[in-house]
Amino acid sequence: MAGSDAKDRIIYPLEKRVVNPIVLLAWDLGLPPPGDALLETTGRRTGQPRRTPVCDGLDGDTFWLVAQRGRRADWVQNLAANPRVRVKFRSGSGVGWRAGTAHILDDDDPRERQRLLAQANLARRWCVRASAAMGTTPLTVRIDLDPR
Repeated sequence: MAGSDAKDRIIYPLEKRVVNPIVLLAWDLGLPPPGDALLETTGRRTGQPRRTPVCDGLDGDTFWLVAQRGRRADWVQNLAANPRVRVKFRSGSGVGWRAGTAHILDDDDPRERQRLLAQANLARRWCVRASAAMGTTPLTVRIDLDPR
């Protein structure tokens, strides 16, 4: 557990204050990093939209995520309070938002889910593997995307 504590003390603040703002800026500039997507939840206290960079987990009309910090992740707490979300990702028709309903899957094996997600393409594999390396208490989330 000491390794998990160190990851939480070092990696989480680094991601939140350095990595995520850079990735969000790239999206704002129209230069989304390959293998990445954006998750938009509603803040559980503020009611304001909150955007978080995540790995692209698109699989048909389902979007899969693995939360590195499990239920301690802010975005997981947000979607537990309000499961309606939006996801922005690249598709054959460009980059766009899709709305959906998130479901926290306590019984899913997050390591196996990451293995399956990593099979899609090289960019997603890099994102998923980096995320897995930084994870402490992974948790699977499934988003059922609304019909187009």
